[in-house]
Amino acid sequence: MRFVGIDPSTKTGFVALDEAGNVLREKELTGVGSADPRRMVTMIDEIMVHLQPEDVVCIEGFGFASQQAVQNGGIGWGIRMAMFRRGWKYTEIAPNTLKSFIGCTGWTGEKGNKTRLKGKAKKQEVLDAVESLYGYRHSSDNVTDAYVLAQIARAMHKRGLILPNQQEIVANILGVTKTVKKTKKTKVS
Repeated sequence: MRFVGIDPSTKTGFVALDEAGNVLREKELTGVGSADPRRMVTMIDEIMVHLQPEDVVCIEGFGFASQQAVQNGGIGWGIRMAMFRRGWKYTEIAPNTLKSFIGCTGWTGEKGNKTRLKGKAKKQEVLDAVESLYGYRHSSDNVTDAYVLAQIARAMHKRGLILPNQQEIVANILGVTKTVKKTKKTKVS
């Protein structure tokens, strides 16, 4: 069984992990040429070549604040449609869920004096968190995001240890809710 993360973008990150969490394949896919739709079609075809029918796949959901939302939407939907045609399943992971899984908040500073991280600083927070948690580093933030998505797929199938906050995130992804037993309040006299 392989656990795969796909971060769809103009440069799509792809990572496949084995059951122990070892990287089997890591790649940033760009397609052929620079003109669309050829570049997008060849990128989607390349992704499908790397996928296997039994893969457990997590794909990053759509980011609505992207400067390239239309292109990324086309690539993201193209990947999903190609998988659908083959009858392959995937789990969509929201961008904020990906970041929360590795403990990123998108903020810096002390309580009462925080500022939102933007651009390269936001991406650097993710790169640093992944290296700290997993000892994994890649020069591409797209591949790094795909690595986190593959780890989420792995965690969804209870492979390896995960942190308490990650357990809660996985439970939410799987639609599992914890039942909290209410205790009867007693009056203190």
